[in-house]
Amino acid sequence: MLLTLTTTHQPATDLGYLLHKHPDKHQLFSLPFGTAHVFYAEASLTRCTAALVLDVDPIALVRGGRFASGGGLLDQYVNDRPYAASSFLSVAIRRVYGSALGGRTESRADLAEMPIPLEARLTPLRCRGGLDLARALFVPLGYAVAATRVGESFYWDVTISATTQVSRLLTHLYVLIPVLDDQKHYWVAEDEIEKLLRHGEGWLQSHPARDLITRRYLKHQGRLARLALARLETADDSSGEPDDAVETLAAASEAPPEPRQRLHDQRLDRVADELKASGAGSVLDLGCGSGKLLALLLKVRQFTRICGVDASSRELEIAAERLHLLEMTPTQRERINLLHGALTYRDQRIVGFDAAAIVEVIEHIDPPRLDSFADAVFGVAHPKTVVLTTPNAEYNARYETLDEGALRHADHRFEWTRSEFAEWAQRTAVRFGYRVTFDEIGETDPELGASTQMGVFTCI
Repeated sequence: MLLTLTTTHQPATDLGYLLHKHPDKHQLFSLPFGTAHVFYAEASLTRCTAALVLDVDPIALVRGGRFASGGGLLDQYVNDRPYAASSFLSVAIRRVYGSALGGRTESRADLAEMPIPLEARLTPLRCRGGLDLARALFVPLGYAVAATRVGESFYWDVTISATTQVSRLLTHLYVLIPVLDDQKHYWVAEDEIEKLLRHGEGWLQSHPARDLITRRYLKHQGRLARLALARLETADDSSGEPDDAVETLAAASEAPPEPRQRLHDQRLDRVADELKASGAGSVLDLGCGSGKLLALLLKVRQFTRICGVDASSRELEIAAERLHLLEMTPTQRERINLLHGALTYRDQRIVGFDAAAIVEVIEHIDPPRLDSFADAVFGVAHPKTVVLTTPNAEYNARYETLDEGALRHADHRFEWTRSEFAEWAQRTAVRFGYRVTFDEIGETDPELGASTQMGVFTCI
């Protein structure tokens, strides 16, 4: 896929300062999903063109288990991902032209703020909505749009032009390329809202296609789109007259309190806090699922080595997308690893870690396999600290929609009372040389306890 940026501003070679890329050099940038090439097709005083060519390796992505097209096995290998401009190109723009995207120059700050004649060409661009959609997105932002269809499908050779700042043009491309493609190659979570609002500041609120841009950028996840649009509405309201601001402030003072933190989020936060308090530098998330706890652990610099293990290859793919593994630098990527494995089998790959988290996992194991689970985790892996959470069966009486004796999830093999959990945990601790303390997570009932019970095992 190809992106060229051309200017006729004089001297045109000022484009090199703006992009932080020297016109005389051919530069290579290694990305997790391929290689980016930057070179100048022409560089004179009157006209300068910088080319970004992105070479995606789809075979390596599929074999690495971190990318699939969403279809059958053949679809994973035969698709347009290496060729058509997509969110891969947006990631490359951020990584290769990061300083220009942020409007930063080391020696020519005045140049970064200067509107200059610019032309961007994208080819081939997958445009779900055709040329009309491309015009609906770019024309309100002040661009002239020209395009030629490539083949008989929804691929186009698109050129947009305007007199504007380089940072503004790159920002629009960064947001709108995946919108035109109507697809993203990585997991989209709430952090994508912040990214959209940051790069959409100053233009997205008033864009006539704001709702469409928001929905497509957030991969049609309804809840995320509603949150983002609500934030954009608030941003619109904040630009009103002073009297409006006073009324808004008064209304806010009468607003109901913020909703309580979800139990699942409380659970993850508590487990992360326990892992930090243990002083661990290397941590395991055993039964990591889609990677929510891993995402929290990655934010803690204390953890220099992180590993997630799960029996579901699909969950691991989702975790890889959620964690943006494809966008990580090689140094960042060395910090985290995902492993496919079952917790009831001895596995030398998880030996040598300081701490392990087992969050709402043990109740999915058949009771006859619990001894094998304990042997694999506490015996073979034997981390210094193990933080384990599981439902408190006594608290189920508080759930009005749960029939008496029913389990909270169809895949649960059992759910322990507090005394049952304490008996198993203490027996396991003695067997493998640990001591264990207990705590509860969530709102506590005086008689039934809390919804989640937690055991923290510390090696003696």
